[in-house]
Amino acid sequence: MSTRRRDAAATDTGGTIAPSKSQRAYQLLHDRIVDGSYSPGYRLVLDAIGRELDMSVVPVREAIRRLEAEGLITFERNIGARVAEIDELEYHDTMETLSFVEGAAISLAAGLYSKSDVDQARAINERMRESLAAFDPVQFTALNEAFHRRLSDVCQNGVLGDVIDTCWKRLSRLRQSTFSFVPSRALPSVDEHEAILGLIESGADPRRIELAVRAHRLATPDAFLHRVHPDKP
Repeated sequence: MSTRRRDAAATDTGGTIAPSKSQRAYQLLHDRIVDGSYSPGYRLVLDAIGRELDMSVVPVREAIRRLEAEGLITFERNIGARVAEIDELEYHDTMETLSFVEGAAISLAAGLYSKSDVDQARAINERMRESLAAFDPVQFTALNEAFHRRLSDVCQNGVLGDVIDTCWKRLSRLRQSTFSFVPSRALPSVDEHEAILGLIESGADPRRIELAVRAHRLATPDAFLHRVHPDKP
């Protein structure tokens, strides 16, 4: 049985499904990595985590393996489990990959979008536009992900969907919004979203839609990697 199915096969109590010990450990560690409680390089002590959760190290080890498969944790002999380090090259490569797979997914879905799909995506984008007045980069990033997922989720290619999901999980390891470093990308990003929706609504050639998505995706990492550092001239 797969990890996902094992997690789902928890005890049913009072009409609700209790999470397995492995799922509880996974959720705790995942949340602490994403919110920055466990910073890059932080060493994870399995015994201590098990004691905190009142469980043995076995389910904790299962959770560690799952997080390692997602790229959130690295495991080294004689060192143990640590929160994965982040570097700018990894960020760029992840965004570059996402530009290709998300562009492909949205182009494949070009003829499948309903009016409701487009309306929901546009509503999210309008919330992004409204948020610019009192800019919160973390909230903006969450809405940005919701917008992109709303479009890519329509694609019926499950393998592409899995790769896209993996890329989003890798990006979550940054634990702080890229837009906090390049806030100047926020408004153009919203405008580019609207342009992509316009292409979908007009029935534009799928290849044109794909290229628009890819260009939009690559603009943010390009701005991030070429930003002016405050400690440099």
